Amino acid sequence: MVGLRWGILGPGSIARGFASDLRVAQRSIVAVGSRSRDSAKAFAADFGVPRAHGSYEALVADPDVDIVYIATPHAFHAEQAVLALEAGKHVLVEKPFTLTSAEAARVRDVAAERGLLAMEAMWTRYLPHMTRIREIVAAGTLGDIRLVTADHTQRISSDPAHRLNALELGGGALLDLGIYPISFAWDVLGAPVAIAAAARLGETGADTEVATILTHASGALSTSVSGSRSAGPNTAHVLGTQARIDIDRTWYATTSFRVVAPDGTVLEEYASDVEGGGMQYQALAAERYVAAGATDSDILPIDETVAIMGTLDAVRGMIGVHYPGEA
Repeated sequence: MVGLRWGILGPGSIARGFASDLRVAQRSIVAVGSRSRDSAKAFAADFGVPRAHGSYEALVADPDVDIVYIATPHAFHAEQAVLALEAGKHVLVEKPFTLTSAEAARVRDVAAERGLLAMEAMWTRYLPHMTRIREIVAAGTLGDIRLVTADHTQRISSDPAHRLNALELGGGALLDLGIYPISFAWDVLGAPVAIAAAARLGETGADTEVATILTHASGALSTSVSGSRSAGPNTAHVLGTQARIDIDRTWYATTSFRVVAPDGTVLEEYASDVEGGGMQYQALAAERYVAAGATDSDILPIDETVAIMGTLDAVRGMIGVHYPGEA
């Protein structure tokens, strides 16, 4: 094992995927923490983790933990990230980073005060095919980019008690699923200068389908559709005057894409060759930053994470979704 010593906060399904990919990358998981010691012990047994803590406080106090991966529902991210940072640990926080931009800014500021890395676990940004897409865009191969479009639609659950439908847990398709295409639009086109959105709300008041149109500084548009009650193609496209990129299903995970000229000529074909699920790339990036003495990501800087949360705040305001206790 090499690199940082990882602690896992919240041993749920997403943490299991992350831990599996850390093992693929031969990274070291030294501890797991849960509100339930039994859950922590079961996770530790499954992944060969030496220590299982029955509280988050015990996990972040563990002297052998260098960095904490936070994998709980996002309503708790800000509180738990600050807990870990104040214990002197770097943090990789599942997306969405927090519930609101104000919470995200608080985490950013605490990390800056302590000289620690706080990074959003938007794993898509770190995948090899996305690295290649950024290279193609930067090279000008597409010409003037006019439109970015992407969807993230899954048939998950209509149960009002499900986390995705519970406003007190930050439920809704936008924060859980829409964060992917909106972050992708930011990656390609930068910050939006105008935002439009529409949505359908479910029985609990959480959004079940959301559509957005963002206008960016260049004049380019981006569109996104996210939904939790039906499964769509989950593809994405970047359209330019000289060529386009068609990203196959499932665009936000390890997949393939083509660069296509206006006459249909395929200029480049890319097929991902990734061992495991691909979540290890964000972890490897975090380890590189810490090793270099950096406290921010060059692929998704913390200020951009805060600003993207601001875009999500604006969309929620337009569609009428408010979380309990939110001003």
